[in-house]
Amino acid sequence: MRDFKELKVWQKAHQLVLSVYKITRSFPKDEMYGLTSQMRNASTSIASNIAEGSGRGTDPEMVRFLWIAMGSAAEIEYRLLLARDLAYIDGMIHEQLTNEVTQIKRMLTSFIQKLKANG
Repeated sequence: MRDFKELKVWQKAHQLVLSVYKITRSFPKDEMYGLTSQMRNASTSIASNIAEGSGRGTDPEMVRFLWIAMGSAAEIEYRLLLARDLAYIDGMIHEQLTNEVTQIKRMLTSFIQKLKANG
């Protein structure tokens, strides 16, 4: 069993969650149960699945949860694009957060490969 808080990929994912919560505060109120909620859930899902996989105790289980986190990363990547196209966030914020998501996806891929090589 790993302490998820020590994993750099979880730390990056947690920072993304904080950023998403911060930027979605300014979204229109009629998006509270739409895009705001969806973006918050998708970003939280990345960090949550890394944490849950860490508690499962086996590398194959960890890999399974890392793949779920990867799916959530793709989801938030799209939702950031949508938020930009709806003019809820500007291009610079979109680029910054998309770069963070890309980095998390690369870290997830490396972690998955490492765990598969060990097993």
